[in-house]
Amino acid sequence: MAETGWQEELRSRGYRVTPQRQLVLEAVAALEHGTPEEICAEVQRTAKGVNISTIYRTLELLEELGLVKHAHIGHGPPNYHLSTEADHVHLRCRSCGRVEDVSPAVADGLVQALESGYGFETDVHHLTVFGRCGECRK
Repeated sequence: MAETGWQEELRSRGYRVTPQRQLVLEAVAALEHGTPEEICAEVQRTAKGVNISTIYRTLELLEELGLVKHAHIGHGPPNYHLSTEADHVHLRCRSCGRVEDVSPAVADGLVQALESGYGFETDVHHLTVFGRCGECRK
């Protein structure tokens, strides 16, 4: 069985590929935007003995290794997603709570204005824009 990129990354940095790490990555992928508690619930569907502290430690390691990223999509805990799918801006509807991912290119004008006007380099991958979705505006 061939190793995946994340398995190679863990081993190359001296970490073991554990079932918990695999389950956490699979849960992050399945949920797309999961809080640690949601990820824990997803993992516990398969492995009931995994607790929330294991989830937090695993997410911290996976983020340090660049395999997952987090974003703050509202008040409360961060939401995690795979780094390979992190190239987006979040649109969060204040009415229904829906989150939509859009290309970071939608923020190009803002990024350029902040760079030219303030010398500020923007990381839009953590950007969440709040408002009302098209459905709620109808």
